[in-house]
Amino acid sequence: MSSGKVSTDGGQSLGQNPFAQLSGAGLPPAPANAPVPPASSRNAHQAERNRGRVDVRRETGGRGGKTVTVVDGFTGIGLPEKETLAKKMRAACGCGGTVKDGAIEIQGDQRETIARILREAGFRPVMAGG
Repeated sequence: MSSGKVSTDGGQSLGQNPFAQLSGAGLPPAPANAPVPPASSRNAHQAERNRGRVDVRRETGGRGGKTVTVVDGFTGIGLPEKETLAKKMRAACGCGGTVKDGAIEIQGDQRETIARILREAGFRPVMAGG
C-alpha cells in the first residue's frame, strides 16, 4: 500500500453481530396474527399528505396573448419530480407544457385540473391571480 491508493477490499468485518443481544433483551414476542401493512403504504400516505403549499396562477404576459397556467413555489423537490408532475398534467389536460426556471407551465387555463393532480400528489395548491 505504499503507492498511495485507497484499498477497496471492504475492510475488516465487525467481528460481532450488533443485533445478537436483542434476542435476549426480554422483549415480548410479536403477536402471531398481527397484520403488517405493505411497505409501500406504511408512512408513505402520511408523508405525502403534507408536502407544502404551491401557487397555481394564470398568466398571459409576454406570450402573445396566449394563456398559460403556472405552478410555482415548490420546496424540497427536484427537477426529475417536477418533470414527472408536468408529464401527468400534460396528459390529464391534453395540452403542452414544460418546466422552466423551477416552475411548471401548462398551456391554457387548466387551474382546476392541475390543482386536483397536485392534491393527489400531496401538495396544497393555492389559486393566485385572475
